[in-house]
Amino acid sequence: MSISAILLIAFGGALALEGAVWAIFPGGLRRAYQEFLAQADERDLHITGAISVFVGVCLLLFGVSLLS
Repeated sequence: MSISAILLIAFGGALALEGAVWAIFPGGLRRAYQEFLAQADERDLHITGAISVFVGVCLLLFGVSLLS
């Protein structure tokens, strides 16, 4: 299986899961986002985003190394 196929499957799965949650619980998810964003300051959001990017890149690199 090629890396492009794996990435497409992973991206499609993430979109499907996120879309399913929004389709089933739109009001609850909107309230959760609003409460989170009301409590978080910009510094916290920057740190969370940077950690997410780091973990994502590590997982991608690990996945690519498993293909080799």
